Amino acid sequence: MELDGRVVVVTGGTRGVGAGIARSFLAAGADVVVCARRPPDETVSADGRKAVFTPVDLRDPAAVQDFFDAVANRYGRLDCLVNNAGGTPYRLLGEGEAQRHARVVELNLLAPLTASLAAHPWLREARGSVVMIGSVSGTRPSPGTAAYGAAKAGLENLARSMAVEWAPEVRVNSVVLGMVRTELSHLHYGDEAGIASVGATVPLGRLAEPSDVGEAAVFLASDRAAYISGASLLVHGGGERPAFLDAATVNKEN
Repeated sequence: MELDGRVVVVTGGTRGVGAGIARSFLAAGADVVVCARRPPDETVSADGRKAVFTPVDLRDPAAVQDFFDAVANRYGRLDCLVNNAGGTPYRLLGEGEAQRHARVVELNLLAPLTASLAAHPWLREARGSVVMIGSVSGTRPSPGTAAYGAAKAGLENLARSMAVEWAPEVRVNSVVLGMVRTELSHLHYGDEAGIASVGATVPLGRLAEPSDVGEAAVFLASDRAAYISGASLLVHGGGERPAFLDAATVNKEN
């Protein structure tokens, strides 16, 4: 398999998108370490291979440094860091004080920076890569999740700057996600009918699956992407149909 012998860390890799990413790397032959504050309900596995779980709070720089030191000591190398951990509750700007919004930025922007800096020495030695998991929320208005959108916009810019500063030893890219179906989709889109209705708004006719994200991340970490750095790969099923097309009274499709 194309990533045999490679060592990969997936932050927030215990459920949802992160678990899907971890499974894709396992299927590609990599040794995978997943981290989160709490252990998974069940071991993340694929093709008879299992990811190793380590608890860590990514907002604690000392704990993050200890975590990456332990990974390097155990495996002797680190080939890829996937900065996936993140998320946000729905909260309009006027409904929360600045400190609450700042915590969203801390998790979605500062934590990936902290992890990347801690991993950098081993990634440089292995001539490895960083994959940032971004969001279309960082490229368009994000009402109800404004701090999250701002953080994701910053994350994409951070990745591009890292790609320049850390070249040629370390490649840095972003996977920019649209809507993904996970075990928490009902919190955002409602019941199965709501999820299906939302999926129908995507040009490809469905929400992404975590495995779709995982395959994109594996590609960016692989030798097939050896000349790709500072790039943003859109994984959004074609994006969103412009609202004005439905509002206009001319040029309607029959």
